[in-house]
Amino acid sequence: MGTVGFVLLAVVIVIFKASDSVTAEEMTCLPGFGSEMVIFKVTRKHLMPGTRLGKVGFTDCTDRTRFGFSSDDRRFVVQTDGTLMVKRQVVLHEGHQDFFIHSWDSQGHKMTLSVRVLHQHHLTEVDSESAPETLVPVLYFPKSGEGLRRKKREWVVPDISVSENHRGPYPLKISQIRSSADKVKRIYYSISGPGVDEPPVGLFTMDRDNGNLYITQALDREKQDKYRFQARAVADGSGPAEVMDILVNVIDQNDNNPIFTQTTYLGEVAESAPKGFEVITVVAEDLDDPNTYNAVIRYRITSQTPAAPPDLFAINSVTGTIRVAATGLDRERNQEYTLVVQAADMHGEGKTGEAKVILTVTDSNDNSPAFTQSSYAATIEENKAEAQIIVMSVTDLDEPHTPAWSGKFTIVSGDPEGLFTVTTGQNETEGIISITKGLDFEKISRHVLLVAVENEVPFAVPLPTATATVLVNVLDVNEAPVFDPTEKHVSKPEDLAVDSEVVQYAASDPDTARRQKVMYRMIRDPAGWLKVAKDTGLITVKSTMDRESPFVKDDKYTALIGAYDNDEVPATGTGTLVIHLNDVNDNAPFIEERGIKVCNKDSAPQLLSVTDKDGPGFGAPYSVSLQGLSENIWTAGMNKSNHSIILSLATELASGEYTVVLRVSDNMGLEQDSTIQATVCDCTGEEVSCQGPVAGGTNRLPAVLGTLGGILVLLMLLLLLVKVTRDGRRRY
Repeated sequence: MGTVGFVLLAVVIVIFKASDSVTAEEMTCLPGFGSEMVIFKVTRKHLMPGTRLGKVGFTDCTDRTRFGFSSDDRRFVVQTDGTLMVKRQVVLHEGHQDFFIHSWDSQGHKMTLSVRVLHQHHLTEVDSESAPETLVPVLYFPKSGEGLRRKKREWVVPDISVSENHRGPYPLKISQIRSSADKVKRIYYSISGPGVDEPPVGLFTMDRDNGNLYITQALDREKQDKYRFQARAVADGSGPAEVMDILVNVIDQNDNNPIFTQTTYLGEVAESAPKGFEVITVVAEDLDDPNTYNAVIRYRITSQTPAAPPDLFAINSVTGTIRVAATGLDRERNQEYTLVVQAADMHGEGKTGEAKVILTVTDSNDNSPAFTQSSYAATIEENKAEAQIIVMSVTDLDEPHTPAWSGKFTIVSGDPEGLFTVTTGQNETEGIISITKGLDFEKISRHVLLVAVENEVPFAVPLPTATATVLVNVLDVNEAPVFDPTEKHVSKPEDLAVDSEVVQYAASDPDTARRQKVMYRMIRDPAGWLKVAKDTGLITVKSTMDRESPFVKDDKYTALIGAYDNDEVPATGTGTLVIHLNDVNDNAPFIEERGIKVCNKDSAPQLLSVTDKDGPGFGAPYSVSLQGLSENIWTAGMNKSNHSIILSLATELASGEYTVVLRVSDNMGLEQDSTIQATVCDCTGEEVSCQGPVAGGTNRLPAVLGTLGGILVLLMLLLLLVKVTRDGRRRY
């Protein structure tokens, strides 16, 4: 049989428009293939070049018999008479191969036929009785009792393939079931299972007498893609039933349009996005068989609004990813683009669906800010600090109130000492120049600043940086004389003689061009110890200073000196003079306690504190001695530290008040007497208890009598005065 030997059976499922009752003359010619799908069955998985698979029928409703065909699988070729042949070796790894054959009618319309090359192990025969009808596969019940060889290899019943959405007429014969015993016996056939007597009930029927299998209505693969039920054959009279499983595969047709997952997609793209930048991905779905070209989707952009500049965007035909395809995005010109995207199945040649993609163009920093003026000028008095002097305005075409619109200012040159600052105003389009510290007219009378402005974010594209010149004129003012240093320290002895020089404390006038005279005066001298020469600033002693004075803190005396010029409105500067007073031994030590109480018998020693206002060099160790009668009654000495005196009663005394005189001297021999009033009580030991009136340490009766005598004399004088007054009145 030649190459035909490779093809054991080729069954073509041909779908006719008209029913058997309509004659050919009554049919209206429809150009196209004889069916929507054709299946070629082969017994080998390896198909060699030159293998003839069968023929496909095609008409364009003219007298032509030969046509041009194309296959989207280049391993197969269709000759002009419709013969399908293998061009390059094909291996049916999955048991079948699906592809499409295309041709064109006389009007140039493209027609497509779905083709499946199906590998099957066993023969199927075509019922000779049904030859005039549609050719359908004939399935035989598996034979039994064929020995060991058959047991080792089970009989495989081929599947039945039926195209969905078949145009009928219905019931439509799709196969015939036969028993090998039907030549000698009368056989009755039946089917049962899903699609027969189980839901969906009545979809499949069978002719009881001849085993013809029919479908009663069009199938929908998207609803159910296969049906499995059982066929039975029973001999008339007796015998066991033959049982065979039937599998009907519903072959997909391109009956579903691709549908986008969204009717409208929203996205954003920066106006500075580079070519190739991925913007958004659209997705369409097709309910047809994903293993066929019916569900192979390709995308394309059908329109762009606004249309200019054209072709700004491109779409990946396979993935649906939309990218920037050209430069020209400009938010200031077009803030939004609407794309109409189409999805087409059959590799972009079939049914279509559409969706909108609305892309908002977001602002990028593609416009540099510009000053409204190229130069600015201001005048400010010298020495004026932290003052705002100039406000500079800028404009920017980018979207307002975004980082790409807000200005950021810097002083590029003209301020090496950092005298100025520039900040951004609250409206973000103003640069405010201020002074950080006072300017000096005598040093620089005019400052020329170069100020640049950028945005808070970097430029998206190369752009020039705008600059402006700022001229600041410094106005001369009368400045106060300046002491150098502003706080002067000197050391002097506290007993510095009156009119002695303390220090020359001079100030200079910064207004060098004015040639003004500087004069001096004392502003604050708390103790009144100093005086300053008006013309020279020489400070001398006016009265004796005292380191121990309350006006001295930590041995330092502070005075404030003023220096003023002879301008019409004099300006005064101040300097602080701090005199460190060196201590001299000008204060004798003294006893702090002024009185004590002791018992006249076995009295406890008394500890007396000694103080010296002079510094440590003129204080302890101290020495003490009793003076006058006190040395016969009392004893006195220094404690171990020589800072305190121990006073003790040496002899028993009558209770009363006694005066004790002690002479205390410092380590330099400066001394003075301190008087202590001692109360002696009639008691014993350390606990002092005075009972009743205390007798005087000396006889106090004369004093009392003297007081009474004085009072008596006063009364006598008063009586005498009254008498004289009365005598005078009588004379008149």
